[in-house]
Amino acid sequence: MDIILVDTSVWVNYLKNIDNKASLFINNNNTALLATCPTILQEILHGVKTDHEATILQTYFEDMVHLIEEPYELATEAAQLYRKLRKKGITIRKPNDCLIAMYAIKNNAHLLHNDIDFTYIAQNSKLQVVDL
Repeated sequence: MDIILVDTSVWVNYLKNIDNKASLFINNNNTALLATCPTILQEILHGVKTDHEATILQTYFEDMVHLIEEPYELATEAAQLYRKLRKKGITIRKPNDCLIAMYAIKNNAHLLHNDIDFTYIAQNSKLQVVDL
């Protein structure tokens, strides 16, 4: 069964009931396992306004596949990816995107996203993205 790492850019739209191809994929998915990683969970929880909302979201994310890697190794590899892209003239706006991409790469997961930076990363790395 495929593992799909769902990026924050998709969750924001999904949680606000904004329909686009990526957010609708979550509702229509019947075959893949949805996954998260610490970086995405942190980004999502940054956006909540109340402790109650945070508790609800934490519970929701507990049911997903949790991608876990050695943090220092992953941070080093994410920085290497960022520098590799920068040398090619591609500047990723949020370095956390390289970290999220490395979680997907290391776990052979496809990334569901709504962020052009991940398209650039996928074109220049082993990152696999969901084709919508």
